[in-house]
Amino acid sequence: MTKQNVVVYVSDSCSQCHELTEQLDRWGIEYTEKNISRHKAYIQEMQSYSIYGTPAVFIDNYKILGFQKQRLRNALMAKGGRHLF
Repeated sequence: MTKQNVVVYVSDSCSQCHELTEQLDRWGIEYTEKNISRHKAYIQEMQSYSIYGTPAVFIDNYKILGFQKQRLRNALMAKGGRHLF
């Protein structure tokens, strides 16, 4: 099983962001949270990838926009070889 680099762009007033990070926590996935409401530099970083809304997840270099639970699960399983419930 390989360790994945998971980065999550979130904002304070985003309910999907909260759901997404809670789900990652339930699955025991380690991730780096980048809150664009608290750190303005993350807005420019996120926009450099042509992303203009949160949540946005990068699993290694694979991008998922919004909270798409099944797509997120599939990507984590494919890239990390772990089974998620």
